[in-house]
Amino acid sequence: MVFYHSKGVIHMYKHVSVLLEESLQYLNIKEDGIYVDCTLGGGGHSFEILKRLSTGHLYAFDQDDYAIEKASAKLDTLNKNYTIIKSNFKHITEKLENLGIDKVDGILYDLGVSSFQFDIPDRGFSYRFDAPLDMRMNQNQDLTAEIIINEYSFNDLMFYFTRYGEDSSAKQIARKIEKVREEKRIKTTFELVDVIKSALPQKILKKKGHPAKKIFQALRIAVNDELRVFEDSLKQSLEILNTDGRVVVITFHSLEDRIAKTVFKEKTTIDVPKNIPIVPQGLIKYEILHRKVILPSENELENNNRAHSAKLRAIKKI
Repeated sequence: MVFYHSKGVIHMYKHVSVLLEESLQYLNIKEDGIYVDCTLGGGGHSFEILKRLSTGHLYAFDQDDYAIEKASAKLDTLNKNYTIIKSNFKHITEKLENLGIDKVDGILYDLGVSSFQFDIPDRGFSYRFDAPLDMRMNQNQDLTAEIIINEYSFNDLMFYFTRYGEDSSAKQIARKIEKVREEKRIKTTFELVDVIKSALPQKILKKKGHPAKKIFQALRIAVNDELRVFEDSLKQSLEILNTDGRVVVITFHSLEDRIAKTVFKEKTTIDVPKNIPIVPQGLIKYEILHRKVILPSENELENNNRAHSAKLRAIKKI
């Protein structure tokens, strides 16, 4: 349990790693291996990886100063066989090469927003708290959700809400935002929630689930360029694996999962012309480690609400 102080208020959050046992199983950790956690966050997965290393080393990526501070304190209780890299994981190859690492034994992606980023109001990720429209994972970057909402065109908003949020009411919401911002700038999460609600009919507002959820997801993805960055990084990761090295990906919505599924399929299949008896031995260098996508157990679903949309995919180099 971690306590966070903000504006005179004590906020509490509990970080529970999703699909922890399954990710460790598919990483198949060797005590002398080199591993990379591309998404350090609260440090839950990194902690368990580090526990299993003796002469091996863990490299962990994160852009968030608060995450790095808290995770470092947690990892220091084990040993010093780790290095935190303050960077976006799209730079995975470059940053590791700068440290003399060109091949690794396992790479983990636990995508989405860390628990504390959702639960700390100031970060502006959540529609549950009133806060500035921020949503930056890297707080040194200039682009925020407020800039997108107030300065991007109707067509851009439509694209983000439809593509990244998969929201069937994208057009109505984008039009309402366009109208409201002509009168005043939309600066906070609650202001945006009110605009979203005012754009929707009662039959939608009465449906289960928060009416702003998909729009907030779309904004978070847009602010952090999450999908393009993930696909680029994932392709790099596959290239730096040792033989029998694994990549494990935990996703939380269909767009991320589709990228992982597509990239893995491309790496494990080969197009052979019909009726030509070619045996492509040696051409396929990767193998998917499971028949069906891995989902949380019933027990995990009961005990960790954040696990409900999680999916795990794993691949190894052969």
